[in-house]
Amino acid sequence: MPMLTTNGATIAYTDTGAPAAVPDAPTIVFGHGLLFSGWMFSAQIAALQDNYRCVAIDWRGQGDSPVAAGGYDMDTLTADVRGLIEHLAVGPVHYVGLSMGGFVGLRLAARHPELVRSLVLLDTSADAEDPSAARQDKLLSVIFRLFGIGPVRKPVLKLMFGPSFRLDPRSPQLIDDWLARLARCDRGAIRHAVLGVVDRNSVLAELGAIAAPTLVAVGEHDVPTPVARARAIVATIAGSRLEIIPDSGHSSSIEQPEKVTTLIRDFLEVG
Repeated sequence: MPMLTTNGATIAYTDTGAPAAVPDAPTIVFGHGLLFSGWMFSAQIAALQDNYRCVAIDWRGQGDSPVAAGGYDMDTLTADVRGLIEHLAVGPVHYVGLSMGGFVGLRLAARHPELVRSLVLLDTSADAEDPSAARQDKLLSVIFRLFGIGPVRKPVLKLMFGPSFRLDPRSPQLIDDWLARLARCDRGAIRHAVLGVVDRNSVLAELGAIAAPTLVAVGEHDVPTPVARARAIVATIAGSRLEIIPDSGHSSSIEQPEKVTTLIRDFLEVG
């Protein structure tokens, strides 16, 4: 996996390169959710790479990105993905971000509009974290750092996945694959990632600066960033539209991969 040193950290990413049949194809940059990696967009990348160059970043200390010194916030990650886009010279890009990746996407599109061709926001929010949810997540992160995923597996799964996915007999293999990847990450780095998410500032006041065509999609059973959070984004970004994904929780790209892929493809083709 290629690595880039930018903004004081080493960042891992995947890059399909330009499709052979479309050498001047635009680039989609994928930003994953907390506790995941670019792996969570595997289905979308497989379906879209014949028509787009697909780049997926692993945020600091997650996936294959090594531990970075100290903590960070969503502004730090925005600088990281900006550095990646500029390094690859692929801007403006179609940016697709889920949850944590969406927090970054909102900041990138509002502050660096020259880098964003369009914006797809999945299961995310422009608000600061709810205080009660922040306390819960901080406690879970402390337990995880000390003891690993075992003691917190059940509550974390309920946050990350909707009931339909958790009950599907095909899901355990995907969940085990995800947890195996998570177990390879440094626990302290995951703690920093959780703190970066739960201590984030609201960017609602900045959304009026976003001019890129924007699609907001959310699982109907999303717990961490429910439908109301998605509606607040759509109410603030001019011309944006909302899609509610049936039978999906917070990790829609994994829970409903075909539906999410179709939403992205149709949105980009119209745009």
